[in-house]
Amino acid sequence: MGITLVVLSLAVVVHIKGSSLKSINREYEIRLENLNAVKEDEEQRAADLEEERKHVQTKEYIKEVAKEKLGLVDPDEILLKPSNAD
Repeated sequence: MGITLVVLSLAVVVHIKGSSLKSINREYEIRLENLNAVKEDEEQRAADLEEERKHVQTKEYIKEVAKEKLGLVDPDEILLKPSNAD
């Protein structure tokens, strides 16, 4: 009778610990899914930054910046300025 009681109590303890471990495992799985999503987002961001880095090194980008920020034009371009008619 005593041995049965000890085995039964051990079974209850193992069951309780097992259920708590299962809940902890579920939390870790959710964390892992979230971290994988963040990782994918960061990988996509890294790929976008790499494309931007390549674009910044092109002549087209240099022309865009020269036109927008410095107001420079190509030698064959004609600028039309609005008249100041008051």
